[in-house]
Amino acid sequence: MAIVEFKDVTRVYTSGDHVLKALDGASFTLDEGKFVVILGPSGAGKSTLLNMLGGLDSPTSGTIKVNGKDISTLSNNELADYRASTVGFVFQFYNLIPTLTVYENVALVKEISPDALDAKQMIAEVGLSDHLHNFPSELSGGEQQRISIARALAKNPRILLCDEPTGALDSETGVLVLKLLLSMAKNYGKTIVIVTHNQSIAKIADVVIRVKNGKIKSCEEQSAPMSVDEVEW
Repeated sequence: MAIVEFKDVTRVYTSGDHVLKALDGASFTLDEGKFVVILGPSGAGKSTLLNMLGGLDSPTSGTIKVNGKDISTLSNNELADYRASTVGFVFQFYNLIPTLTVYENVALVKEISPDALDAKQMIAEVGLSDHLHNFPSELSGGEQQRISIARALAKNPRILLCDEPTGALDSETGVLVLKLLLSMAKNYGKTIVIVTHNQSIAKIADVVIRVKNGKIKSCEEQSAPMSVDEVEW
């Protein structure tokens, strides 16, 4: 069942006389529960695509449907509700609140999500139950990223959006994070969308969307994606 549908989506930014077409007529569909990689070089339009799917930006033209609802026509307040209920975010840099403990960072989502999952359970899922009362500064980069994933999942979103989630990590820690994301997709049935320029990550995806110069070059489902351990990182 399709959970995401982009149809002829364009995003144009203007600055004085300068016009930048960051996304140009993008069309694709994604089925629920898939592990999706959006692949392309810097400036290709990957983050623009992710921001619009996440309700952080709106298209200049075209339609974006999520679970059958056209989010491209929503007001700012409606987009805020959409972000709270439907999508979770994991960024390259962890965006944890430094003055809150690990538990408090994850439990915070109960204030914005009506269907939030148990914070301790999500922290256990990422293997950090013994760090509940630590502050972010007391954790390694990989541990902080795992907590940001726990926080995003605690919202209980339909879609988890990840912008270069391993970009700030060493390769060994990055592999651990990818394994965690894959297991979360399988165990919780989430649709996970990762933006990256890393060709290796595409090898483990169910679906690979290739973006270049603001255009969708291909959107292909892989019949036999590799496991994380099979990929040469």
